Amino acid sequence: KKCYQCGTCSGTCPWKPVSEFNIRKLIRLGQFGFEGIEDLMWGCSTCKFCVDRCPRGVEIINVVAAMRSVYASGGMLPGSLRSFVGSISARGNPWTGEPAKRNDWTQGKYPMYQEGMEYLYFTCCTVSYDPRNVQVAKATAEILNRAGLSWGLVSAEAKCCGESLKKVGDNDLFEKLKESNKQLFKAAGVKKVIVISPHCLETFKKEYGGGYEVIHFAELLADLIKTGKLTPIKDFGGAKVTYHDPCYLGRHNSIYDAPREVLKAIPGLELVEMDRIREQSMCCGGGGGGLWVERAKGERLSDFRLEEALGTGASILATACPYCIAMLEDSTRTANADDKIKVKDLSELVLESIE
Repeated sequence: KKCYQCGTCSGTCPWKPVSEFNIRKLIRLGQFGFEGIEDLMWGCSTCKFCVDRCPRGVEIINVVAAMRSVYASGGMLPGSLRSFVGSISARGNPWTGEPAKRNDWTQGKYPMYQEGMEYLYFTCCTVSYDPRNVQVAKATAEILNRAGLSWGLVSAEAKCCGESLKKVGDNDLFEKLKESNKQLFKAAGVKKVIVISPHCLETFKKEYGGGYEVIHFAELLADLIKTGKLTPIKDFGGAKVTYHDPCYLGRHNSIYDAPREVLKAIPGLELVEMDRIREQSMCCGGGGGGLWVERAKGERLSDFRLEEALGTGASILATACPYCIAMLEDSTRTANADDKIKVKDLSELVLESIE
């Protein structure tokens, strides 16, 4: 009803230059029958560019998720997303990881959450099971320890927050995960939750109905440095770093300054910005289930983002989202740019600077 076909959405969509995906066409097909819609159905990475620019205030991401749910409930998911949903359904995480092994990366080094602790650290599935992102889980846990905070890890009973699942359209399974995690938080008497993934942040803040504070690790890091609980001392010797704003930390949750404050607090690290930053930041393509969708080389947004990063002359590409890390690392490998630029999470850089 609200949409008046101005085309602003498809005009600003980051996929426009790289793929056949057209968000306006998808919505139009949704309004007038579904012929040919399946070709476009899984293209959207829910980056929120179009929503922020729509002059009519159409909640385009909700429209996409609603259309996908019609397909998902009819069992018409593409293959790669079928295994993603199947893994969450069977194992509570999208990485086919054994639920009991969720905290294996800790090797028993870190405390489990108990009532009375200040913070519950909710490790997202990606940092628990994806080998590259496990390094991020370790760096965050190590920093929490060194800062002397009262914190504990979420137990292996934790399930995926369900953010990508909801965007893919499986609402029933999402509700099950949500109830399970809410019970877990309630039983443990959780007051503050630290998350490393902006996708967990989005879901816990906007879908779970609260009762506790949710803090993204980038915000916590900035605060710990400001209050002197962490002091970066190692000098990076003038190395250049550029920062990629994740869609779900930036556009979805308006956290732009904290990550930059963290980078600027590290001695001998020079922050050089890409052309598209903050509200204009380019999407990596990993949201909306995109992390699990197969895409051809040259049709990946992360490939173009990597080019932008290389254009700054930076030797470090920093970000604050496990999805972005996975996507950007893939692109770095396929572009053979490993020797030119390293993809790092903020936590990894901070840990290196306090060691």
